[in-house]
Amino acid sequence: MRLFTGKGDQGMTDLLGDRVGKNDPRIALIGDLDEVTSHLGFGRAVAASPRSGEWLIEIQRDLYKIMAELAFTDELRPAGYVLSEDRVARLEELTDALTAEVDLPPHFVLPGDTVAGAALDVARAVARRAERSAVTLANEGHLNNPQVLRYLNRLSSFLFLLARFEDHEAGVTPLRAKVRS
Repeated sequence: MRLFTGKGDQGMTDLLGDRVGKNDPRIALIGDLDEVTSHLGFGRAVAASPRSGEWLIEIQRDLYKIMAELAFTDELRPAGYVLSEDRVARLEELTDALTAEVDLPPHFVLPGDTVAGAALDVARAVARRAERSAVTLANEGHLNNPQVLRYLNRLSSFLFLLARFEDHEAGVTPLRAKVRS
């Protein structure tokens, strides 16, 4: 089996039920989400807390579900490939639980005090890009599931909090972004 087919050499790729340009907004969002889940994998690999790893696996699986949802045309998408409201609720539940454990600084922080925190901050920034791509897709009528936008909006908040949790677990206080005058 070859790893490449050459079918995309002219700038086209397959959705399940359609052939589109590789610059199609659905493909762009799938790419953004793939990048987020890769950064989450790195964060998971270096996380100090086993709980972080468990939570990140959940999120990576949710993102794969969103990518699968986007990979189908509306006519062919099975019901099992649609992100449900309960996944948004789960992310909210995780965020609330973590909020009770982490004292957030009352100022902006510079990412990079720990490897895990930095990886999660990169994932957060890419998740924000994915959210912007999802908004574009929704505005163009190609994203009919409002739970995807809700999930991505919650995700960046959770990842910021998880990065600070990882910093805390490593015994590090994040640096202030602005030096006091």
